[in-house]
Amino acid sequence: MRSGGTTWLRAAVLLLLLVSSSAVAAEGSSKTGSKAHNYEEALRKSLLYFEAQRSGRLPHGQRVPWRDHSGLTDGLEQGVDLVGGYYDAGDHVKFGLPMAFTVTMLSWSLVEYGADVAAAGELAHALEAIKWGADYFVKAHTKPDELWAEVGDGDTDHYCWQRPEDMTTSRQAYKVDRENPGSDVAGETAAALAAASMVFRDSNPHYAHLLLHHAQQLFEFADKYRGKYDSSIAEVKSYYASVSGYKDELLWAALWLHRATGRADYLDYVVDNAHDFGGTGWAITEFSWDVKYAGVQILAARLLLRGEHTAAQRETLERYQAKAEHYVCACLGRNRNTDDDDESSNNVERSPGGMLYIRQWNNMQYVTNAAFLLSAYADYLSDAGVQTITCAGGETADAGEVAALARQQVDYVLGDNPRGVSYLVGYGAKYPARVHHRAASIVPYKHSKQFIGCTQGFDHWFGRRSSNPNVLVGAIVGGPDRKDRFRDDRENYMQTEACTYNTAPMVGMFAKYNKMARDEREQRLATARSPVTSAAAEV
Repeated sequence: MRSGGTTWLRAAVLLLLLVSSSAVAAEGSSKTGSKAHNYEEALRKSLLYFEAQRSGRLPHGQRVPWRDHSGLTDGLEQGVDLVGGYYDAGDHVKFGLPMAFTVTMLSWSLVEYGADVAAAGELAHALEAIKWGADYFVKAHTKPDELWAEVGDGDTDHYCWQRPEDMTTSRQAYKVDRENPGSDVAGETAAALAAASMVFRDSNPHYAHLLLHHAQQLFEFADKYRGKYDSSIAEVKSYYASVSGYKDELLWAALWLHRATGRADYLDYVVDNAHDFGGTGWAITEFSWDVKYAGVQILAARLLLRGEHTAAQRETLERYQAKAEHYVCACLGRNRNTDDDDESSNNVERSPGGMLYIRQWNNMQYVTNAAFLLSAYADYLSDAGVQTITCAGGETADAGEVAALARQQVDYVLGDNPRGVSYLVGYGAKYPARVHHRAASIVPYKHSKQFIGCTQGFDHWFGRRSSNPNVLVGAIVGGPDRKDRFRDDRENYMQTEACTYNTAPMVGMFAKYNKMARDEREQRLATARSPVTSAAAEV
């Protein structure tokens, strides 16, 4: 009787603990306004977006029904085949630099989280998204020292509001070569193809070899004939000017080629040029299609954490790691100055709702790419058994905090924000309905093949107050301002235009958090089935 009474008491106490912990969790959830997200749905929808951005002849398996073939004569005037690739945003120019960065980040998503993408049943679609861009770059690389870096002209394109299927704007193509170098665009394309080669290594080794061959040639071209591509192609300056120059792309490409090949000479290049190229000098607080230094520093730090270096390279890699952790600490707001300078310049601003804020125009690109870098670095630290990092000024942060910030940014995108808006179009109950996107805002070509002229789209479609007739599922728009304010207006392109490089890093993030959420559910079920919990349930 006494033994039974003790068991009863133990079970009762455990039940009270379970109930109270559930209440605390519910209270905490209600205070933060957070909710469980369907990351698998978000992953599935994010990959659909890339099909909406396709240029060229669409395949039979095209899943976005309101798009049709477009840009079928691209390159014809220049005597090259430049059909295919992606439109970068809501217009119809094919800009090589942001397109290549998109493919790099899609590939990095699979390099790090490919198993999680496969577990969600989306590996085939992710591979298709990467291959659509990689195929285009193989075609655009017409000679070892020649790369076609742009198709279309931003000025004439922005003068019109048309569906891509009706395009009447210039399809002039622009290239970089020995006489007109473009080390930044060639370097980023080399990085993209090197990363993509890793993704296809097992499933399609011949294709992976082809991509790696082009990547190596492009890197040699970029390094041998140095120069900024916007000095060679004036038409790109108003849209995707290379503000950071080309040295970050050369380091970035060399690191990806080292990871893809294991060749020591690529790592030697990164170490030997660390100071002169700014790799160990620049303390950066953003990562984007233009500024790659934070990504370079994170990848270099990974090699240090894994011990993949020689003794002579260690000191330089430690300097890379110090700059990588400056970026991480900047996102956490932990960098402190030792002098009287303004600390805000060393840290990333946060909105009242917790969003990382860099600048007004398309801030979400910095949020999504930061989330990826933070997540990847937290994983690298965890794999190396490193629990804390030291920030400028001596404050510390642990790997768990870095990982938590990455997830908080992802959840902000999905709706955990003061407005309760999902900035991933098509996800959740409330998302932008008037995305600044020509094809999405006009009646589908397959429903009405009647030609819509250059200015006719402005007259009849652009100014409409109603929602877009086509939902641009999976797009991540520019997003809110520094005060979490957002105006869903087609004319408000700084906030409502979406770009491929906003969504690309989130493919990896959604896959990772879907796997984590699934593991958490399974752990809860296992706990519920345990003998101790069963005893509490009986009581």
